[in-house]
Amino acid sequence: MNSISGFEEPTTRLGYHTTMTNETPQPTLLKAVVCDLHPTYFAMVMATGIVSIAAYKLGLPPIAYGLFYLNCMTYGVLAVLHALRLCWFPHRALSDLHDHSRGPGYFTWIASTAVLGTQCVMLVNAYTVALVLWVLACLLWVGITYTFFTLFIIKKTKPPLEDGINGAWLLAVVATQSVSVLSAHMASEWLEPYRLEVNFLALSMWLWGGMLYIWMIALIFYRYYFFHFSPKDLSPPFWISMGAMATSTLAGSLLIANSPDAPYLDSLLPFLKGFTVFFWATGTWWIPMLLLLALWRHVVKGLSVKHNPLYWGAVFPVGMYTVATEKMTQAMQLEFLQIIPQVFLYIALLVWTVTFLGLLVSMLQTVRARKSRTS
Repeated sequence: MNSISGFEEPTTRLGYHTTMTNETPQPTLLKAVVCDLHPTYFAMVMATGIVSIAAYKLGLPPIAYGLFYLNCMTYGVLAVLHALRLCWFPHRALSDLHDHSRGPGYFTWIASTAVLGTQCVMLVNAYTVALVLWVLACLLWVGITYTFFTLFIIKKTKPPLEDGINGAWLLAVVATQSVSVLSAHMASEWLEPYRLEVNFLALSMWLWGGMLYIWMIALIFYRYYFFHFSPKDLSPPFWISMGAMATSTLAGSLLIANSPDAPYLDSLLPFLKGFTVFFWATGTWWIPMLLLLALWRHVVKGLSVKHNPLYWGAVFPVGMYTVATEKMTQAMQLEFLQIIPQVFLYIALLVWTVTFLGLLVSMLQTVRARKSRTS
């Protein structure tokens, strides 16, 4: 059921690949790539950024800075490619936004911008750059969030629930909480009165993200437990179920740390601490479930692993869980949990490396296939 996986091979979407004749001029490789560029590719920036932060926080600065510079380059390249797609293929980009499977991928634009901004703050103290990225993330959040949900409300033709919703929808939660995280980082460095205002924005985004998760996870649970479920339905964005809670945990932990700077946060400390642990516990509950379902998908059912951009959506939650747990242990003096991020850091580095190698192999195969068609 391809609509659930949210990813289709480029040859099924590029009309000129399937209808090419000897007389038809073949498009350039750049246009072929841009035409079918998946909105979710910015998840690579999310994954690389959070693994970089995890490495930095847990004592591996060379890896952290290497991933940071790679992330800056990746963000720039993807921004240019998506800008070209909007210029060359606006109808295809708009079609993706209307699509129940591919549309949620646009929320990675918000989250990746916020994660890169957080890297700029934590790794290089580039607050001016972070400020620009924070403003951009806020604007993207307003534009994409309200456009996406409005379009899907007024859309005339809608798929049934079992075809229309999947774990990728929780990227809306990740995007919202990522803006909260960056806002909390920015607030800690600003003077009054802006510190109060930005902390309040971070708090509001944290609450909005929690609200979205409760709404969406109820529908996702209903879909997975009361409709037919095949191995293809268990696409990599299913891991966002855990990643959304991990991002919420990080945002809550930062609000707890910022409570001395904002009286309203100090008065909410019991609430903040309770819900932060609640979010962390929910995310932790997901991990064994996701591992069991992955074994069922790939070992029991024998579904092969092929690279697609959605796998970055599985890398990000592992890195985010690492960073969120590390920050929560500091904010709430839970030192007995410190072993968890120390172990998960290396798991995050491993899954990032495997996914990145898969991307390189996929790119090489694409170039070779292109050469074979032109020869």
